[in-house]
Amino acid sequence: MASKSSSSLPIQLIFRCANRQTRTARPRWQPFLFRSFTTTISQRAIAAPPIDFASQHNLPPLNVQNARVIPASPSYFSGRPDFTDNLLNLQALLRKHQTLPTVAPGQAPRVAWRTVSQYRLLVGEPVRASKYHQVVEILRRLNQIHPAVMPPELQDAMQIYKRDVNPYAVVKQMSVTDKDGKACGIGRRKSSSAKVYLVPGEGEVLVNGKSINSVFGRIHDRESAIWALKATGRIDKYNVWALVSGGGTTGQAEALTLGTAKALMVHEPDLKPALRRAGCVTRDPRRIERKKPGKLKARKMPAWVKR
Repeated sequence: MASKSSSSLPIQLIFRCANRQTRTARPRWQPFLFRSFTTTISQRAIAAPPIDFASQHNLPPLNVQNARVIPASPSYFSGRPDFTDNLLNLQALLRKHQTLPTVAPGQAPRVAWRTVSQYRLLVGEPVRASKYHQVVEILRRLNQIHPAVMPPELQDAMQIYKRDVNPYAVVKQMSVTDKDGKACGIGRRKSSSAKVYLVPGEGEVLVNGKSINSVFGRIHDRESAIWALKATGRIDKYNVWALVSGGGTTGQAEALTLGTAKALMVHEPDLKPALRRAGCVTRDPRRIERKKPGKLKARKMPAWVKR
């Protein structure tokens, strides 16, 4: 076999088969060779110096069609760019103004922030409730900054997250008696409503122009209607004239309780703690639960029969 230089020899390929251990791909072979492919970096890469466009007067004109558009926001390629920008902006404001004096949590101005559904409509992105909770936590922390040192940029940044109407800013108007010394109170229970007029008197009670005994047959309903006067010991000091509608006798009687208590607090505001202890101030939100299909009542199931 003619000998050749090792530099001109081809790389030997080895194939394994079932009967033989090795088999060569060509009839003429040279001794088996191993070639190692390695890359050696002779020197470290050096970045090109920055180009000074002001000094380069011979540069070709800029091709607008091939120019690369750079997004205005670094969060442009994220799933929620507007939300991410808002969160990063609030975090930057918190880091910038976190050393300002704050007030106690109970003394901070009460602000109604937008709900997550309202914020989704504002930014037009599917923001999760847990993610929006992070924004609200930062807003609450920023809201604790003392109003006297609140920066204008912070007020403008927080304004977009506030509701259009702040329910905490609504001040309830106090009712007053008219020229005849008559106070009015409205009460509701279930589907019943009652409008009560309370005037100083000897303890007369008229409901829809009738006596209380003719309207409410049960003793429990009669006591419920005037419970506000009885709990405060004012039964023989005021006359009650009421208009009731809707619901049954029990609902109308308990609606009278709330309406009488509201009218009594107009005459004597100091009785509010006593009326609250008697349970006459809070509106009862309980209602009859609706019947469900497949059940006898709201929750009662028919008797189960095996066969």
